Amino acid sequence: MSSIRLLRTFIAVASEGSFAAAAPRVALTQAAVGLQMRTLEAELRRPLFERQGKAVALNDAGRELLPAVRKLVAMYDQLLASSPAAEPMAGTVHLGAVVSAVRPLIQATLALKARHPGLELHVSAAKSIDLLADVESGALDAAIVVREPGPARPALAWTALYTEPMVLLAGRSIEHAAPRALLQRHPFIRFDRSQHTGQLVERTLRKLRARPQEFLELNAIESIVELVRSGLGLAILPHLRDSRWQADARLRIVEIAQAEARQIALVQTRDSPHAALVGAVIREFQGRLQN
Repeated sequence: MSSIRLLRTFIAVASEGSFAAAAPRVALTQAAVGLQMRTLEAELRRPLFERQGKAVALNDAGRELLPAVRKLVAMYDQLLASSPAAEPMAGTVHLGAVVSAVRPLIQATLALKARHPGLELHVSAAKSIDLLADVESGALDAAIVVREPGPARPALAWTALYTEPMVLLAGRSIEHAAPRALLQRHPFIRFDRSQHTGQLVERTLRKLRARPQEFLELNAIESIVELVRSGLGLAILPHLRDSRWQADARLRIVEIAQAEARQIALVQTRDSPHAALVGAVIREFQGRLQN
């Protein structure tokens, strides 16, 4: 469906902030992205972007439209995932994921395997940098990773999945106050600053103009959460999509105004021989994110 392709491109441009940056995500040229966005604006009979040189940003109409577009594309992907295939799928696919995405990915692979017994789906967990290297080397067919800024990699194709905004995580017993005040009063557990997530933490601290009482630095989100749960300090972390922090009686999430977000995406090589199978898995995965 051409309209769905336009909407996918719209989401990519909204996320990347320029036609050039969005082009690799949707496997188009920069000119084709611009043409698609002009077509979408013409169909909707209103401008959606504010254009400033090579950069573009959503205007009020674009920002209002974005949530509905994301929902519509997700519903379409879910429809594809639930439609019976013309014939059973078969083959072996090796997938990877960051720890926070492993559970829904395994659930997706098990559901797909139940409908297509001829599929062999293997899932492993690792850090984003290692998963990316394995995709490039061919050890993995695809992986769900944290997408970090950096030079374009023409051999790779990206599919945006979801974002995880940075939040302040505190023990339930800690007093209610603004994030900056809490960070200055209580011990701070920092995520490894050499990692992309750690850099997001550092930028969030700078935005808050906070100098926390640091006493520990780790590179495992689960370990940091457990320490916060035990009342040993505060942490700034991405609000994991599959977390149950809000329902945890010993945790409290403190929202951070205009917080940055961690981008979670699927990466695979553009010439992957298993692109169709990977696509089926990721549609199942995205359908589960809506539940």
